[in-house]
Amino acid sequence: MSNHSDNRKSNSDTPVRFIPLGDSAITVEFGNAIDSPINTRVVAFADTVAAQDWPGILDVVPTYRSVTVHFDPLRWDSTDLIARLTTVPRLMLRKTASQTSLHTIPVLYGGEWGPDLQDLATFAGLKPADVITLHTSVRYRVYMLGFSPGFPYLGLVPDRLAMPRLSTPRTTVPAGSVGIADRQTGIYPSASPGGWRLIGRTPLSLYRPTSQNPFLLKAGDFVQFKPIEREELECLSREEPRESH
Repeated sequence: MSNHSDNRKSNSDTPVRFIPLGDSAITVEFGNAIDSPINTRVVAFADTVAAQDWPGILDVVPTYRSVTVHFDPLRWDSTDLIARLTTVPRLMLRKTASQTSLHTIPVLYGGEWGPDLQDLATFAGLKPADVITLHTSVRYRVYMLGFSPGFPYLGLVPDRLAMPRLSTPRTTVPAGSVGIADRQTGIYPSASPGGWRLIGRTPLSLYRPTSQNPFLLKAGDFVQFKPIEREELECLSREEPRESH
């Protein structure tokens, strides 16, 4: 049987699939859904692999439902590393739950800071104020970082707010913009193109490339959005440390 169809049992007794990606990476799949229990296992697995400090492991990248382990092919081959990775679930049984943090993210909703708020309200059949109340009512899980450095994929938003992406992405989205794309919500850490529905903006810096810990958020953390007024946004913007690029 090839590694592509090799199913092993993890600590939750759910099949895990090991998939070699060329000669220098292996993806470990835990499921096929955006699901908090699956992602909890993903984050615990990634943290456990990283904590082993195995020579030749170059990076460990968690996603919604999988972990990709990048390795030096001069130190490992796929078969040997897969055999080693199958021991990780037993190590996870002896680990406490991954250390997570709750981050309160202040957001100024609507206006020039959230130009799609009214369209989202129309889509949901709500008033803009009700959209804000609904969006801030959820404690969101950070499922993964991706797209751009430090961009958090958060979920899940209430069904009523699950508006599809723009058909034509914007060429530039300001840093700190908070958006919605279907059941996901996210925050743009830096200015970039993007097609998410923009409903607000935070003054917090999510990505500080010269810092020892460049990302404010990590997979497995939680986010609670808090509505603020313009004066508070301006005040927090002045207090927030900025880096020269």
